[in-house]
Amino acid sequence: MIFRILIFMAAVAISAPASGASEEVILLHGLCRTTRSMTPVARALTNAGFQVRNVAYPSRTASVRKLADDAIGRAVADCQRDGAARIDFVTHSLGGILVRSYLERHPLPSLGRVVMLAPPNQGSEVVDKLGWTFVFKWLNGPAGNELGTDTNSVPNQLGPVNYPVGIIAGDRSINWMNSLLIPGADDGKVSIERTKLAGMSGWIVIHATHPFIMNNREAIRQTIQFLRTGAFDHSRIG
Repeated sequence: MIFRILIFMAAVAISAPASGASEEVILLHGLCRTTRSMTPVARALTNAGFQVRNVAYPSRTASVRKLADDAIGRAVADCQRDGAARIDFVTHSLGGILVRSYLERHPLPSLGRVVMLAPPNQGSEVVDKLGWTFVFKWLNGPAGNELGTDTNSVPNQLGPVNYPVGIIAGDRSINWMNSLLIPGADDGKVSIERTKLAGMSGWIVIHATHPFIMNNREAIRQTIQFLRTGAFDHSRIG
């Protein structure tokens, strides 16, 4: 009798999913960046108990659509192979547009919540003004040139979202030249108004710049807050 019980317990242990594998968070860096730029977010999420997958992709080499299919498709497949029942996303800048592109074309039943840091959801005037130059095209590649504010730009061709999205915008700039091209408050690359997205679940503005918003303690705190609750904490924002 005892022997049968031990066999049953061993079978249950083998068939049970690994601890912590039921939910994973996919991180996607921005244009011209690497996974190193998302390390502070990855570390904080790991310390908060999340399973994290910090995804690398060659942001300067292809269109938004191809980058999305290649990078996110691979990451999602890896999560599913790990047995993830829920998949969240945390993105910086271009990474948010990749998620929108991918999810508009690839339904993901296991999708949880999405947090976008400084996303050009309605494009950027910087692309409008400088996108024609050789230096801009060389530096930012095909995807960078798809992020303008006109109606034919990739962000503006994508539809509203029907899944939980929280957007964190920054209102500080260390690039005054770019800021001269952007109406209203901005982060040096994107105006706070153009980070907004139809169907978003939450939107908050913090005192952070575009290149370093993912290092900002408040941005990280709000990211964890949204992933856990589906809402931002506005009580400490002033």
